[in-house]
Amino acid sequence: MNEKIQDELEDDLREEYDLSQLKNPVRGKYYQQYREGHSVTVHHEDGTKTVEHFPAQNDVIILDPDVKKYFPNSESVNAT
Repeated sequence: MNEKIQDELEDDLREEYDLSQLKNPVRGKYYQQYREGHSVTVHHEDGTKTVEHFPAQNDVIILDPDVKKYFPNSESVNAT
């Protein structure tokens, strides 16, 4: 692939996102903590908050798209 096309493909962020302002960007920095369980707090306009807890899910398996069309849910996998 020529360099000009590659540069165009890689530069798909909106103009308001300036990655040069990030200090020490690290991909996957919080991945392990996220996998261990996390909470999400939603702040509503009326001043109330809703907190939802997501426990760790170490037993999750991701199926490839070609397999997923035959096994769309856990019941179909377990029945096999």
